[in-house]
Amino acid sequence: MASSRDVVFPAGRQALYERNRYSPAVRADGFLFVSGQVGSREDGSPEPDPEAQVRLAFDNLNAVLEAAGCRFDDVVDVTVFLVDPQNTLETVWKVLPDYWGEAPYPTLTGVGVTWLSGFQFEIKVIARLPTA
Repeated sequence: MASSRDVVFPAGRQALYERNRYSPAVRADGFLFVSGQVGSREDGSPEPDPEAQVRLAFDNLNAVLEAAGCRFDDVVDVTVFLVDPQNTLETVWKVLPDYWGEAPYPTLTGVGVTWLSGFQFEIKVIARLPTA
């Protein structure tokens, strides 16, 4: 039996996701599974400034969460991907407190990668959906 996907699209970004053939987020079994978010501008191009790119990735993530009725406080699991983690991680730690919220914090896995299509940072999360 095939199941349909309950897809969440943030405002103004649907064409970007349709062009790249993936869903920004899918609701399933009380959770929201969010695709990796990068610091992309409206046209999909990378924000060139590293700190601004990380901030924009979090802003893009928050737009997806908000479209599903969630906040970052609902996030239970985070995976970040970093190109050149030795240099990128310091920038991420500088930005993180502005978005992360208070303890208890979500789980975190960091992965060093060699390529993110022109980006330096990507964040992927799983959030629990609010109960009615």
